[in-house]
Amino acid sequence: MGFFDFLRSVARYESDDYAIGRLNQRHRKLIAPIAADLAGARVLDLAAHDGRWSYAFAAAGAAEVVGIEGRPHLIERFAEFPQDEAAARVTLRCGDIFDGMEADLAAGARYDVIGVLGIFYHIMDHFRLLQLVTRFQPRLVLLDSEFSQRPGQVIDLVREDPSKDLNALAQVAGQEKALIGIPSLGALEAMADVLGYRTDWVDWSDVRPNKRRFVADYFRPAGKRRATCVLRPKR
Repeated sequence: MGFFDFLRSVARYESDDYAIGRLNQRHRKLIAPIAADLAGARVLDLAAHDGRWSYAFAAAGAAEVVGIEGRPHLIERFAEFPQDEAAARVTLRCGDIFDGMEADLAAGARYDVIGVLGIFYHIMDHFRLLQLVTRFQPRLVLLDSEFSQRPGQVIDLVREDPSKDLNALAQVAGQEKALIGIPSLGALEAMADVLGYRTDWVDWSDVRPNKRRFVADYFRPAGKRRATCVLRPKR
């Protein structure tokens, strides 16, 4: 049993045991450990997709969750989720995440917790994203991303198809290939350090080998590997 088992009643997930199993395992590592930080918090969920993590933040106790997503058809899918008390505390907005953060900052918005789940390796402006995040003065940033396993403070450049929902948005009109950057662990640590954050990496090693089918990307031996980091202000 897991938090996302409710998705079996949502048509596009009902027969996708892999997606539900993966979301459940990630929920246990991403959301459950920060439940105390989420209690009563105002949360910003960047690149919110269909609102699944926004909903999870709210269900874990967040008082308000604002999700920003660039694809309107994904936002429309949130209506298929249980329209309960947790969903009522979620607001999904359509737009570019950078434009959305700039607008919120101009309006004087503040967030206690910011989720950067699955978007950090689909952009080229990593440091700008973290600079904007920092201006909200959050007490916690939850970041889950693919990372290059090359040594040093590097960013690998990769092209991907922006027509796919799980890829970057088009960066110019008519674009068939978007350019993205996959940072190394050291690159994130360097960016976090100069912005005043400590980096606490989530330990995935306690997931037994026979339980890793849904989260194999967190255990790749080479190339890129997914990892989870909690950023907290140093003071």
